[in-house]
Amino acid sequence: MDLKRYIRDIPDFPKPGILFKDITPLLQSPEAFRRVIDSMASYFEGKHVDAVLAIEARGFLFGAALAYRLGKPLVPVRKQGKLPFETYAATYSLEYGNDTVEMHKDGVVAGHRVAIVDDLLATGGTMAAACRLVEKSGGQVEGLALVIELTELDGRKLLQGYDIFTLIEY
Repeated sequence: MDLKRYIRDIPDFPKPGILFKDITPLLQSPEAFRRVIDSMASYFEGKHVDAVLAIEARGFLFGAALAYRLGKPLVPVRKQGKLPFETYAATYSLEYGNDTVEMHKDGVVAGHRVAIVDDLLATGGTMAAACRLVEKSGGQVEGLALVIELTELDGRKLLQGYDIFTLIEY
């Protein structure tokens, strides 16, 4: 299945010069969505995963389904100020600015091995921040799973040493 058929380009969103990759068509296709989740689950088969960490907002869509499929807890990573309990925080750079994400301090237990899921790898800042959150908690990153990778932005540079799985490359 050619998953690229289910990704729509939106120019100049959220600001001029950005080519946004819209995953809505993929979400509207049960077959394409199933292929993504099945592929991510296959990637993590044979790995020891204690929890699935999903990054706000679109990462929640894939992370929740993967956590269900793997039978593991789901740990949300949200933008600063959105979680109601004690948190760890990490600041990162996006291709169009800076932001901070947080995770509940009890979201990952020391020693747990964590799968991190998001929809898109661009500059790698968001994913690197999520990795730092896992490591601050005493956890270990078991692998990173993404639907889309924008290879020309070289996000892997910030993620050296991590095992990365992507389904679609642009």
